[in-house]
Amino acid sequence: MTAIRVAPSILSADFSRLGEELAGLEAAGADVVHVDVMDGHFVPNLTLGPPVIAGLRKHAKLPFDVHLMIENPERYLEEYRHAGADWISVHAEAVPHLDRVLHRIRELGAEPGVALNPGTSLAVIEEVLPLCHHVLLMSVNPGFGGQAFIPSSTAKARRLAETIRTRGLPALIEMDGGLAPATVREPVEAGVSVVVAGSAVFGKPDRRAAIKSLREACA
Repeated sequence: MTAIRVAPSILSADFSRLGEELAGLEAAGADVVHVDVMDGHFVPNLTLGPPVIAGLRKHAKLPFDVHLMIENPERYLEEYRHAGADWISVHAEAVPHLDRVLHRIRELGAEPGVALNPGTSLAVIEEVLPLCHHVLLMSVNPGFGGQAFIPSSTAKARRLAETIRTRGLPALIEMDGGLAPATVREPVEAGVSVVVAGSAVFGKPDRRAAIKSLREACA
């Protein structure tokens, strides 16, 4: 089985001490920091903007995987890149001109990705898949942390992995939502290589042990 990258989601961190929460992630074994950005329109919640992300950037050397759950993300790409985003994911459901936006993310020096809600078909990214560094499959309906994993997400990941293999593309498959030691193995076996984990990491007192448990569940 391919080694996974673990991307703890700071949506589940203690917001009163985010700097401290981030500072220990690399030592705990994390590979990427997942940053959920919500605007209260595309999803029913509000979270971090560019100034906060810029402030957090100094607390972690790990790549920042910024997931834009916002309307009109193309208007803010430069701001999030300047704030410290290394990977930028935009939702196919929010972007009518995916080709243009993915090219722009690459021009800014970030890794471009497309996120798909559970009810969105893989067909919508068929033409832009060669432009993607990663595809972020939501395994819960976006907007809130702590939701239960949607089992059909595994089959979706398997179909995407087969398409990527058949076409000889380098895109990574990332999954976000309800992933924990009890649910992560099947998606990883299906082709997921970047595991976003919120409460499965930040909900545990020992972050190193929590990340190790995720890896061991896939071993």
